[in-house]
Amino acid sequence: MIDVLVVGGGNAALCAALMAREAGASVLLLESSPRAWRGGNSQHTRNLRCMHDAPQDVLVDAYPEEEYWQDLLKVTGGLTDEHLARLVIRASSSCRDWMRKHGVHFQPPLSGALHVARTNAFFMGGGKALVNAYFRSAERLGVQILYDTPVVSVELDGDRFVAARTASGERIEARSCVLAAGGFESNLEWLREAWGVNERGEWPADNFLIRGTRFNQGVLLKHMIESGADAIGDPTQAHMVAIDARAPLYDGGICTRIDCVSLGVVVNREGNRFYDEGEDFWPKRYAIWGRLVAQQPGQVGYSVIDQKAIGRFMPPVFPGTTADTLAELARKLALPEQAFVRTVEAYNAACRVGTFDHTALDDCHTEGLAPAKTHWARPLDTPPFHAYALKPGITFTYLGLKVDDRAAVHFGGWPSPNLFVAGEMMAGNVLGKGYTAGVGMAIGTAFGRIAGQQAAAAATTRNVDHASA
Repeated sequence: MIDVLVVGGGNAALCAALMAREAGASVLLLESSPRAWRGGNSQHTRNLRCMHDAPQDVLVDAYPEEEYWQDLLKVTGGLTDEHLARLVIRASSSCRDWMRKHGVHFQPPLSGALHVARTNAFFMGGGKALVNAYFRSAERLGVQILYDTPVVSVELDGDRFVAARTASGERIEARSCVLAAGGFESNLEWLREAWGVNERGEWPADNFLIRGTRFNQGVLLKHMIESGADAIGDPTQAHMVAIDARAPLYDGGICTRIDCVSLGVVVNREGNRFYDEGEDFWPKRYAIWGRLVAQQPGQVGYSVIDQKAIGRFMPPVFPGTTADTLAELARKLALPEQAFVRTVEAYNAACRVGTFDHTALDDCHTEGLAPAKTHWARPLDTPPFHAYALKPGITFTYLGLKVDDRAAVHFGGWPSPNLFVAGEMMAGNVLGKGYTAGVGMAIGTAFGRIAGQQAAAAATTRNVDHASA
């Protein structure tokens, strides 16, 4: 019998498999996708948010624990478990050497419009390179890997894991198990059920795009909740970004993001603004905009800038709509011309331009305008004008399984002795809502490593018990 069964193939699952194998356990990893699509959402990532008290290798200045915690507290609105959040934050300061040991490389600090050279360590080659490095290391260490093997249910004896059952009907026993099979963001039916119908009679989820993997159907998550595992989180809360409306339904990844929101205005299909575009730095606030757009008519928005913004943000993959006048732009976007022009002119008139600095929370703001724009407010007065149609893009959902600092799955408030969970399946313990760049990988890395250690220890204890029986 295998010691540790790991269900999933993304960052958290791989961290668990590697840690369990390093602890001496035999490990079998089951990945639901084909080999070519392995890695879950981790293949679309770029970086890890890291605490550090002084400059370190690829990180500049300092990003101490308390600042990291305050950033997380702000974006979640307090919907976070402080004990588990601080565990993640502290673990983020010391994991890079272990990651390097398993073949992950980091690139030199970034500068410019991303504002993350101080807070985030970027993977050389992105998430795909990280996932491939971990799989190579796992294979080298003797971890068994099966692809095209989705797990649909687990067999329990009370709160103890006994076996997993695959979609093909195979029953796989193990002495302990780590669940790291992702959320339910690619299950369109579940998203539709969770979001329901809005006051306009629309089903918002019908217009969602999935930035991440198509394989995160949430089958195992739903099974665990129905089997009595303690759940946490709101099924409508997610890492949801405003992305290019022309993005594919699945696996668009990072390149579909539109990063110029803070440099202009965003309007809905009625030509009206609906939120403060300059609330905070983009890495801290970009993941609120998908939900904001999801609440607009037709679940669509339009990010509008003028020529002054060009060169100040990461350019999107697809070119935007351009026009020499606001009225022409409205016609090209099929927006109500008078309402759109009136909105932009009211914004322009309300701008109080001080010293513009997109690398700081500057003093350029609006007065007498609702909603206000609190930073980086400059009139849109320099043609050509550019616009990008936006739709909600879900990366991962926050509904998950409740855990403790041992990553144990709980049943009726009590931790399982040999069933653990990591990654998106438990991220809602730390992320009740909101997001800040790189924190998902921090959660997956911290709890993946913890789950792997604990699963190996549980398997060893079980072996000892059987030997002495």
